[in-house]
Amino acid sequence: MLNIVEIINKKSQGIALSKEEILFFVKTFISGETKDYQASALLMAIKLNGMNEEEVFALTEAYINSGKVFETSEGKYFDKHSTGGVGDKVSIALLPLLGAMGMNSIKLSGRGLGFTGGTIDKLESIKGFKTEISIEETKNIVDQVGIALINTTEDIVPADKVIYGLRDVTGTVDSIPLIAASIMSKKIASGSEYILIDMKTGSGAFMASNEDALELGKLMQKIGQHFNRKVFIALTSMNQPLGKAIGNGNEIKEAIKIINNQGPKDATELITILASEIYSVAFGVTMDEAKAKVHEVMTNGSANELFEKWIEAQGADMEAFRNEEYFDPKVVTYLKSKKDGFVSFKDVKEFGYLAIELKAGRKVKTDEIDHNTGFELIVKHGDEVKKYDEIVKIYSATALPTEFLERLHDNFIITEEKPADDKIIIEELRW
Repeated sequence: MLNIVEIINKKSQGIALSKEEILFFVKTFISGETKDYQASALLMAIKLNGMNEEEVFALTEAYINSGKVFETSEGKYFDKHSTGGVGDKVSIALLPLLGAMGMNSIKLSGRGLGFTGGTIDKLESIKGFKTEISIEETKNIVDQVGIALINTTEDIVPADKVIYGLRDVTGTVDSIPLIAASIMSKKIASGSEYILIDMKTGSGAFMASNEDALELGKLMQKIGQHFNRKVFIALTSMNQPLGKAIGNGNEIKEAIKIINNQGPKDATELITILASEIYSVAFGVTMDEAKAKVHEVMTNGSANELFEKWIEAQGADMEAFRNEEYFDPKVVTYLKSKKDGFVSFKDVKEFGYLAIELKAGRKVKTDEIDHNTGFELIVKHGDEVKKYDEIVKIYSATALPTEFLERLHDNFIITEEKPADDKIIIEELRW
């Protein structure tokens, strides 16, 4: 008979657990038979000693089997996950783009975590937009529109939600096996055949090291293969915010510009490449043909049409949306450069933390988001500025103290020499 104490001792000695032992741990922890302190001990043993591939596959399966799995209708289903960054509105643009290209998606997303913004928070800038909806209602929306994006639910992979809550307070969030099983279980449970992982790395990412990001990416790809899914990993730069908008409502505005081929160069380039990768493998066409298709739906209005159809299906007040009532800042402040030179950024995470000060993010879970605050970068990495040029536009609810403005200005590095180009995609782990 299996015993949780024996399982903890085994993992503490660096011995691999069997599939039965892992399934037993997850099942008994959810039921309450295994206690928090016992689960904490096992999670720490996993963090310290790691897991082999078979253990990670078993943990992923245990997570999936702890809840319901989406039964998808006919069609080609994709999903996408970002490991978090600043100004990341990729999902909001990618879903309607690929939806207009004939692909389907049931996407589970989350709220902001630490310095990173949350896709759910951004979409809730739109008056009436609902993210807390049932599986049946979600399936109906996908049948109507082709795409849906909802908050993680109690029904899908509930074990991960409970265990993540414990990881968050026991210093085990950064365990690569635990991260991989957590992310991939949700992707697989959503019923998607094609899974794209946008693995952020750099000063504005949780995975600051390229090596760690690649290790995680390779493991996630192996999980996908084990469950007969096609997985593409893009290692992407977060050494500058993605696009120009940082916040919530203003990021919705920027996502709309992107799907209408009017967005900032870096975000448009990344989203075009990611959409093309998925479309290329799903429909068996070349990347050039896929990029041409992306450009077509961006320029003929079909991606924008699907975006509006999607948000309306999820409850958006379309009159308020079309009057841009989803973004209405009270105070606008411009920050100016103190000298001539070329722009780069000291620490991209700092923009995220400063956005929290504006209430565009949360310090604690109970904080309310102000969807009308944030930043608009006027200059990006490598741009040339003159003294007194405006470098960033700040949206706030009240006038800003000098200390805040100095802290923001200090995050811009202005040098005489132009910095090296920021390559948007650093490396790819192909399908």
